[in-house]
Amino acid sequence: MPTQLNQQKAIKATWFSIAGNFVLAVLKFLAGFFGNSYALIADAIESSSDVFASFLVLFGLHYARKPADKNHPYGHGRVEPLITFLVVGFLIFSALVIAHESIQNIQVPHKLPKPFTLWVLGAIILWKELSFRWVFGKGKETNSSSLKADAWHHRSDAITSIAAFVGISIALWFGPGYESADDWAALLATGFILYNAYLIFRPALGEIMDEHVYQELETQIRTVSLTVPGILDTEKCFIRKAGMQYHVDLHAVVDGSISVREGHDAAHRLKNTLQDQLPDLGNVLIHVEPRELRIEN
Repeated sequence: MPTQLNQQKAIKATWFSIAGNFVLAVLKFLAGFFGNSYALIADAIESSSDVFASFLVLFGLHYARKPADKNHPYGHGRVEPLITFLVVGFLIFSALVIAHESIQNIQVPHKLPKPFTLWVLGAIILWKELSFRWVFGKGKETNSSSLKADAWHHRSDAITSIAAFVGISIALWFGPGYESADDWAALLATGFILYNAYLIFRPALGEIMDEHVYQELETQIRTVSLTVPGILDTEKCFIRKAGMQYHVDLHAVVDGSISVREGHDAAHRLKNTLQDQLPDLGNVLIHVEPRELRIEN
């Protein structure tokens, strides 16, 4: 149930991104066209690609909701980091398009941007930063790597808008001869976008490679385990993430003198307790390790 609720929250957040990016893409293009700002037009191109990237995230979230089956006993959550890779590809593509357009426009004489474009950019920067914080918060809340990646599109959009704001301000302040300042600013922003792409790519790669980076959750698992009757200690604890769930392989220590049935029951109590108290856990596999207890005379 918690996983289904998280999936619904993530899907709603993605629709928010799609609607917001579509409206902003149209607004940026119109403001850039009528305001003589090529940086704003380049920004509109990035927002357009963000719309397609968000649709990819939406597809991934819907696909990840499919229940486990014979061929996918751990569910379909691994589609999330794969979608994240595609989203990173869109970010890189956007950066390259902006860089190409900026270089082209630098070489072509054009008019100074209109002052009203600064007001448009100021509103866009505020909206995109607030959007980043809200969507990224939902990504953390739902453990969705693809939603976090989608949130970074908002942050990269804010960065390119800040660069455009600075460039247009320079062009308007210094006047003729500085018409290309906003193009240089857009070109500089591509570096920030590529860096953000790396920040998104790295955790998704770790998720695909089953990298163990969940020390806080491991501590919680070990602490809860010791509250279960019959569990003396824990040894190995392996955690891997798939979609919004964490799958756990845990070695639990029990009294070596008890029967196989009693050890089996203790393992089931442990599994049920972990899944009840830590609802983000998916499959929990318990391996029982016997320990001989000393009897003092």
